[in-house]
Amino acid sequence: MRSNVKIRTLQKSIDINTELLQACVHDDRKAIQALFEHCFKVFMPVCRRYHNNDEDARSSLNIGFMKILKGLENVDKEVNFPAWSKRIMVNTLIDEYRKSKNYLSKVSAKETERELDLQAVPTENEVEASFGYENLLKLIATLPEISGKVFNLYVIEGYNHKEIGDLLGMSEGTSKWHLSTARKVLREKLEKMEVQMQRMVI
Repeated sequence: MRSNVKIRTLQKSIDINTELLQACVHDDRKAIQALFEHCFKVFMPVCRRYHNNDEDARSSLNIGFMKILKGLENVDKEVNFPAWSKRIMVNTLIDEYRKSKNYLSKVSAKETERELDLQAVPTENEVEASFGYENLLKLIATLPEISGKVFNLYVIEGYNHKEIGDLLGMSEGTSKWHLSTARKVLREKLEKMEVQMQRMVI
């Protein structure tokens, strides 16, 4: 089965019609290649947020794409592909992270529910509007690993604390604490950058 169906991309979302997805299900190599190329453009930036190097990011993207491709056989034809595929890719990234050898050692056994709830502070699901998105991503990459992943999932991906807790194997209180920590670190970095810029102006 051959398909001449075109894929359209709109910024970070993708609009893919049923014909192309069905062509992928029927192992149309050109359709699969087209789907991969556009998924690469959409999801590689997401993968980079969870990895410190392009090699690991590409590896996770390939694993996630294979799951997307395999899952096409079992999803409804009217599925919201951008949302569905992004969920698979993020879950893949979290699965890869949970398998890493350092995961358990980085979650302190001393963090109790009571201690974390006392430290957690209310937060809003937004980022500072005055700071550029690309610059923000660079700062996020400097956060402590777990706090950075919680920040990504909550602020950028839109997960709530219960969902994050389920994904990362931690309590909601722990997720809130890591988000609070991430925002505090980012705020301090932003303030330091502002001071440096003021000195340059003077």
